[in-house]
Amino acid sequence: MVPTLETQRLLLREIRPEDIDSIYDCFSNAEAMKYYGQDPFTDKAQAINLINHFTSIHQEQKGMRWGIQLIGQDKLIGTIGFNLWTPKYRRAEIGYEIHPDFWGQGYATEIISEVIQYGFRELQLARIGAVVLMDNEASHKVLKKSGFEQEGILRNYIYQNGRSHDTCVYSILNTN
Repeated sequence: MVPTLETQRLLLREIRPEDIDSIYDCFSNAEAMKYYGQDPFTDKAQAINLINHFTSIHQEQKGMRWGIQLIGQDKLIGTIGFNLWTPKYRRAEIGYEIHPDFWGQGYATEIISEVIQYGFRELQLARIGAVVLMDNEASHKVLKKSGFEQEGILRNYIYQNGRSHDTCVYSILNTN
């Protein structure tokens, strides 16, 4: 079971099958997926498959994904979590998306900070990485504000919307 985390305005909780509409709303939104590295969903079955994927990667200790919910509301506004979690090497990559209706309100910075602390404290991660499309200025700002440092560029790393895209690689290290 994914642990529940709470910030001042947000609840990070396990993603459940009843979240299908929220997941579909976010992952079918072309603007939300523009920088995510995958094409928008066209069918609710894709949302069910993604929810099942989030459950299985956690059970296999390969990742962990939280649903992002405004405190006092039921609907998810996005997700955040760790991909490519490798406990043996104490590393993971952070990934997140928020529905565009909730952009520009500081939610990403708020939740990234909480998830980083959880990763270092509870999962004993030594390194948390992030991969960001070159033209995703908002994510570059959020990651830098959250203490990540840019390490380099991966050329043609993500294939989306019929073409390859370069990405920037970021990391933050556990210095404790």
